[in-house]
Amino acid sequence: MQIIQTIREKGAPITIAAIALALIAFILMDARQDKGGVSASESIGKVNGSRISQNEFNKKLQNAENQEEQRTGQKPSNTQLSQIREQVWNQIVAEKVFYAEAEKLGINFTSKELDKILKSDDPSNPLMQDRSMIDPATGKMDPAKLTQALNTIKKAKGEQLEMINSQIFEPQKLTSISQKYFAMLNAGAYYPGWMEEKDAKENKTFASISYVQIPYQSIGDSSIKSIKVSDEEIKKYVDKHKGLFKQDAGRMISYVGFSQLPSAADSAKTKAQVEGLKSEFAAENNVKNFLARNASAIDFDTNYIPKSKIPSGFTDSIVKLPAGSIYGPYVENKSYVLAKMLGSKTVPDSAHAKHILIATVNTQTGQPILEDSVAKKRADSIYNAINAGANFAMLAMQYSADGSKDKGGDLGTFSYGTMVPEFNKFCFEKPAGSRGVVKTQFGYHIIELLSQKGSGPAYKIGFLAKEIYASEETINNASNKAVELASLKDAKKMEAYVQKNGLSKIAVPTLIKENDATIGQMQDARQLVRWIFEAKKGDVSDPMPVGDQFVVATVDKIYEEGTQDVETARSLAENAIREEKKAEQIIGGLGANPTLESAAAKYAKEIKMAGADSSITFKSQMIDSIGYEPKLIGAIFNKANLNKVSPVAGKAGVFVFKVNSTGEKAADPNEDKIQMRLQQTTALRNQAVSNWFEGLRKKATIKDNRSKFF
Repeated sequence: MQIIQTIREKGAPITIAAIALALIAFILMDARQDKGGVSASESIGKVNGSRISQNEFNKKLQNAENQEEQRTGQKPSNTQLSQIREQVWNQIVAEKVFYAEAEKLGINFTSKELDKILKSDDPSNPLMQDRSMIDPATGKMDPAKLTQALNTIKKAKGEQLEMINSQIFEPQKLTSISQKYFAMLNAGAYYPGWMEEKDAKENKTFASISYVQIPYQSIGDSSIKSIKVSDEEIKKYVDKHKGLFKQDAGRMISYVGFSQLPSAADSAKTKAQVEGLKSEFAAENNVKNFLARNASAIDFDTNYIPKSKIPSGFTDSIVKLPAGSIYGPYVENKSYVLAKMLGSKTVPDSAHAKHILIATVNTQTGQPILEDSVAKKRADSIYNAINAGANFAMLAMQYSADGSKDKGGDLGTFSYGTMVPEFNKFCFEKPAGSRGVVKTQFGYHIIELLSQKGSGPAYKIGFLAKEIYASEETINNASNKAVELASLKDAKKMEAYVQKNGLSKIAVPTLIKENDATIGQMQDARQLVRWIFEAKKGDVSDPMPVGDQFVVATVDKIYEEGTQDVETARSLAENAIREEKKAEQIIGGLGANPTLESAAAKYAKEIKMAGADSSITFKSQMIDSIGYEPKLIGAIFNKANLNKVSPVAGKAGVFVFKVNSTGEKAADPNEDKIQMRLQQTTALRNQAVSNWFEGLRKKATIKDNRSKFF
């Protein structure tokens, strides 16, 4: 852990007999307290009136970016940065919402709890994750090192304190409060006796019916479409079903893209350039210098590579070449490529080695930690000591910066290409039993090659690759066309221009939100999103570079958060209203006192039966041969519908039904009421656990100002 490393390196070795709880309380009370009010201009957002400062957000954001860079070995792209910002925002919001609720319930994380955790020998103790904190004789926490670590925590300031908070305090606080909160949720899940009796009765009471199903398709669309659905009807329907017509704030846009991708002429030019180098490449003996001199897009690998590891889709053809021959040019990864076979040899399939790493850089952060000359001298000394008979494993445990040191430096068996190139070259091109010092990007390795297994052919290949770039002429042509369209500055004129010139205008089908960074298939579109939310309906943008194209966009519609307006809701509501009108027409056509026979005759349908197997109960989700029809099930068990024929508008049509009989299933002698009660209680607990946060978030007042900063 990085924080433990920091404690080790910066902590003074001060011996204290005991550390009072006040040391831990220092973290709880002072480490994360609000240092005064945060001005509105510095606020990135609010959760229930509690401001989220730029400083708080940016520190968490930087930490998340660093973790992603350490995980992948490269800086996050703009698209990844946007995703990380979203994750950090959601995390902060979730914590503020959750901690506020926990505080209302009197749930907190005390100094005594943290003290107990940090002094425990439990594997969950974050200090136990650093093996140097463990006494090898007992396998438990070393008291002296614990005292030193706690004292260092007490004195931590600035960046070191931030690291302690993020890596020790905050995770432990979240874990502790979460456990208490969920314990309360579980304890609050109660299945009362009256509900148990009600459920039992509804599960046992059954009915059988005769029915006629009249699908809505029985009324032709042409006749129903002649009946206009008014705006007032749409509004009434929306007001009655507001849950179906909620909308987020956002924008709908359409755009025209002008590609900056290489043209056919650009491709031909690159191919000719590569063709012109083919004879010189074939005659060249110093391939490494030739590829560097001609700026090949593929670095030269001095290793012999097994066929399965060759980075090309043309491998089968390339490995058949005799030494000195060239294959290509061919197109791969947006480049024209020539492949020159330099030779082949037999190499092992796998190797077993051990090593000692004298690191020159921190393997996690990449920051220098030891001068190269000092590391080289130390590695040579260790190498000479091993050759003189010193114990490799003991020296690995004492000096190696690699995680394998606890195994005496033993890396186990690994396949070709698993290790960095220099390490890989030594282990697969030297004979078993070899020992040496090898420099890599991490520092100096003292390697002992224990054994090798298997064998197969490997190839050394030089790749001359030239990426196919768009020419200045191609880019300027796309830019000029985009400028010409954007100069119209009017949505109607833009549409006319698009039609006249046969351009493709793309309507983005999804709602664009204020903090989005992508639009449809377009990545890294943050600049365009910012313009969209500054523009008015009908505005036309200036050309904007997005990915491999220039984009000219127009705002088609602006949505405010809340309930959809009539125009927006019409597409969904109109169909539902027409369906209601069809139901009214069908029921009206049945007459005042319909019978099953008259309904069947009127609409040329059959009289059918369902529920003879006692499967229709009030708790039923489905009715055999009918499907999911909750309104029909409710009507069947409505006492007002007994002893008469009743129509009901369902999901798939109008059902004209008659209840033939009702009854109650006999008690099951094998029914375990205690087990059933336990299952229902568990179901209630699962429901509470799965929906708890969404419920809290919906109740929260959240103000998001990120778009003003990013």
